[in-house]
Amino acid sequence: MKLRPMSPTDWPAVAQIYLEGIETGFATFEKQVPAFEDWDKAHTRSCRLVADENNSIVGWAALSPVSGRCVYGGVGEVSVYVSKNHWGKGIGKKLLNALIESSEKEGFWTLQSGIFPENKGSVNIHLQCGFRQIGYRERIGQLDGEWKDNLIFERRSKKVGSN
Repeated sequence: MKLRPMSPTDWPAVAQIYLEGIETGFATFEKQVPAFEDWDKAHTRSCRLVADENNSIVGWAALSPVSGRCVYGGVGEVSVYVSKNHWGKGIGKKLLNALIESSEKEGFWTLQSGIFPENKGSVNIHLQCGFRQIGYRERIGQLDGEWKDNLIFERRSKKVGSN
């Protein structure tokens, strides 16, 4: 398996993996996969990765800006998704570590993630990759008529304050 930058031609496979995440009910509040153009506008141009195994996309990671305000330009929201047929193989952790490295090269100083508490695999991967839980949002939104909680994780670059 190799990690490489995501290209627009990867979108069908990326979208399928995203749909698998949506269908779990514990990966996102989204109910459908957006068109590529909408997804593309919502994510940073840099820091988009795919995990490629034998010319098949098995996972992806990307960053979204947390705000349009310039002072938050170095803060990114993490998305990491792995095909359900490849869970438990360490792909998510590899993608997240590579996303961290890529984000720091691009000048991001803080990464954050909102994770449903029942998504224990994602919680564990984030902790293993140096994130810390900084918050708990109770009943922050509804998914299929059910209130969902959200854990907030953050990772600060070791380069913060070193200027």
